[in-house]
Amino acid sequence: MSENTKKINTPLTDDVVESLKAGDRVYITGTVYTARDAAHKRMVDLIEKGEELPFDPTGQIIYFVGPAPAKPGKPIGSAGPTTSYRMNPYTPAMIGVGLKGMIGKGEMGPEVVEAMKKNKAVYMVAIGGAAALIARSIESAEVIAYEDLGAEAVRKLKVKDFPAIVAQDCRGENMYIKGVEEYKRS
Repeated sequence: MSENTKKINTPLTDDVVESLKAGDRVYITGTVYTARDAAHKRMVDLIEKGEELPFDPTGQIIYFVGPAPAKPGKPIGSAGPTTSYRMNPYTPAMIGVGLKGMIGKGEMGPEVVEAMKKNKAVYMVAIGGAAALIARSIESAEVIAYEDLGAEAVRKLKVKDFPAIVAQDCRGENMYIKGVEEYKRS
């Protein structure tokens, strides 16, 4: 495994988050939760009311995904990332209550970056178009909240070697900016 490829386990600690740099490849093993914008809105409403969330976000990762239905004998269908910017209004509050990682596609906004720097969190991207391949790293999937949202319900996934790339790290480094700068130099 190369220097910029890391195997990490959930729940994430500050030390693990601090060890990750924009551009690192990671393979995640452990529990990962799913949620998209409708579920995020509901959870942030609970935070604002001082009520309990459907899971303890401390050290956890949320994957922004609305998976396809599972085929017989499989825990989940295709599970490709959704565009992350829709979670920008909600993610700082989730990070504020302990969330340590997010997985999606595209960049997160400046308000999320500030929350990541303040609370030591990391944003990773999964490869769009590789939904069937990503699903192979998901060993189990269980709806734990908001079943009425269908594919957007909150799920608890058990993953092994889930592939992702660190896009924005806890120091504010951004793979999208870094990559463009490196391309301009070549």
